[in-house]
Amino acid sequence: MSTARSWDTDQLPEGEEKVAAVRDMFDAIAPKYDRLNRIISFRLDVRWRKRAVRDLALPSGSTVLDLASGTGDLCIDLTKAGMRPISMDLSFGMLSADRSASPRVQTDILRLPVPSASVDGVMCGFALRNLLDLPTFFTELGRVVKPGGRIALLDVSVPKNGLVRWGNGIYFGKIVPKIGAALSDGPAYAYLPKSVAYLPEPAVMLEALAAAGFDDATHEQLSGGLTQLMVGTRS
Repeated sequence: MSTARSWDTDQLPEGEEKVAAVRDMFDAIAPKYDRLNRIISFRLDVRWRKRAVRDLALPSGSTVLDLASGTGDLCIDLTKAGMRPISMDLSFGMLSADRSASPRVQTDILRLPVPSASVDGVMCGFALRNLLDLPTFFTELGRVVKPGGRIALLDVSVPKNGLVRWGNGIYFGKIVPKIGAALSDGPAYAYLPKSVAYLPEPAVMLEALAAAGFDDATHEQLSGGLTQLMVGTRS
């Protein structure tokens, strides 16, 4: 008899139910996560991560936390850029599938197990919408990043252009769940497109980042608005 999955729901979960659903879902899809990302994004995800590492703009040798690190793609890019990444994720399944050979820590990234002002930078790829409390997360970034350190935060976005937004909605709302069902987990790839609804407007996120100590934080949409990138410097 099959067991209902916590992310297989018409309503987006809230509170601690969201935390549990996100952890369990990523544990389940970890083995095929990279392959699906490449297929679904037509390998644009590779370009987006490289852009984020470039805009992080930290020197070789910098210690960088990759938060909600998944299988370590950003850690690999950071290592190639000469930096020293540390992989942190709530999902043990994702960390088990990590291919980066970076140090790995299973943790709730709203409560980072590192001292204040101890790292040169932080990256987070496509996970902001999965967090329980974004202002708390931004405050935690401000705590752990040294003055002059940098952050680069990637996530999905809603295109401003109406036609692009319509096509994006059809693709991610209708086609991606079918690809996910064929190759991995259908409910997970139905949940992920809907989860963009968790994200506040860019101005709200930039205000929260400024309050956390990133006064110069900027926001940019990439690839016609399919994704968004925020970068900033700790004051």
